[in-house]
Formats: sequence, structure tokens, C-alpha cells
Amino acid sequence: MKEEKEIGKTLIKTYRKSIWKKTIKAIDEYELIHEGDHIAICISGGKDSFLLACVLREIQRHYKVKFSLSYICMNPGYQKQHLQKIKENAELLHLPLQIFDVPIFESIEEEKNPCYVCARKRRGTLYHKAQDLGCNKIALGHHFDDVIETIMLNMLYAGQYGSMLPKLKSDHYEEMTLIRPLYLVREKDIKKWVVYNELEFIDCACKITKKKIDSKRREMKELIEKLKETYEDVDKNIFASSRNVNLNTILEYYDGEERINFLDRF
Repeated sequence: MKEEKEIGKTLIKTYRKSIWKKTIKAIDEYELIHEGDHIAICISGGKDSFLLACVLREIQRHYKVKFSLSYICMNPGYQKQHLQKIKENAELLHLPLQIFDVPIFESIEEEKNPCYVCARKRRGTLYHKAQDLGCNKIALGHHFDDVIETIMLNMLYAGQYGSMLPKLKSDHYEEMTLIRPLYLVREKDIKKWVVYNELEFIDCACKITKKKIDSKRREMKELIEKLKETYEDVDKNIFASSRNVNLNTILEYYDGEERINFLDRF
């Protein structure tokens, strides 16, 4: 297993094109980081959030603007072995990780939609912790595949068109912004980085979703892979659809809270 410095170098050299440059592109194109930002990197224990921590630390060392980082991990009720693995990886990667306990798993077992409730509660808790640390932003490890799966989920299961934005202002925490620096990075390249560096991270450590046969997001992954067998660039086109919306072809859409029908301008 490689040491922390070696792992950092692989991001700049071996995975320069697929991870490093794409993260920089997202940061620049979507204006995710500004001079003096204090960013809380939210680590769940999986490959995505740990990669995010590693790549932002390297960017911090080389980027054109100066910003500071804090590394936080909320323990919503992980089993001992999962929590221990998170601690071991943080130590291996020399990340000064701050772990704090919030027993969310216990409170959502009877919920009809536990993933949604859990995500909402976790987000609020992370905002609060970041604010206490003096941060003005939180960074999550969502990547390109998460974005296109969200678009598909919204269309097929919610009957609406909606994407996952690269940054969001918090509605409840003043002056706090959520950013997604891995927005353009593909999951397959994250997996390659993990294997190349002989790393091992926890997958889904939630005892509730583990009870389910499958998840809707897994269905979307499989559907997109199936579509790619026929249309190689289907994932690129799903992503591009969120920046090529023609309102003149839409039956109805929202402008803030106002619902606009095509007949209104007919």
C-alpha cells in the first residue's frame, strides 16, 4: 500500500487527466472555490469522499487562490468495524479527521423513505458542524455518475426534470454553500484510483438500505450501462441535457415558485 505522499502524486501524474484536471475544471467553470474560503470536506467513509479529501488537499497546495480545509465525519450509527475502517483510512492518508456522533440510523428505521430522511438530517447536521468550525462551505463527493443518475431518477420516478447542481446556497444556514468539486469526474476513474493505490473503503454502511434487495439508484446505473451498449455517448448526452434545455419546447416549468404553462406565452 502506498504512502500518503505517493497517493497524492498519483492524482497529479497518473490520474491527471481523468481526476485532477476534471476537478480543477469544475472548480473554475462553476466558481466553486474563492480566496479565503474555509471548506469542510464531509467524509462518509466511502471512496468518493476520501478521494475528494485527497484531491482538494493537493489542489490546496497548488491552486491559484488560497483556502483552508477541515475534514469532518458524522457517525450516524455505523457498526464498530466500519467506523474503525474510516479511522484507519484517515490515519493512512494523514487526514486530521473530526468524527462526531449523531444517532440518525436509530431514528429513521420506520420511515417510508429512509434514504431521503437520512440525507436531509445528515445535511443539516453537517452544515451545523461546519458552521461551528467557522467554515463557509461544505464539500460533498458527488460525481458525474451521481448527476446523470439523479436526472434519470427524477424523470422516471418523480415525473419531473431536475439535475444535481455543482453548488447550492443553504436555505437554513446563512452564508453557507454546498459544493461538489468531483462533478465532472467519472466513477470508473475513482475506482481505478482506488485499485491503483491498493486502498479499501467502506461501501454502504447503512443497515437499513442493506435490507433492501436493490436501490433505485442501482437500477439507474444498470439502465444507463444498458443504454450505452447501443448509444456509447448516452451518459454524456444525459449530462448535456441539463445545460441544453429549450423552454420553448416545455409544457410547464417553474420560475422560482411561479408555475408557467406554455399557453401563457402562446
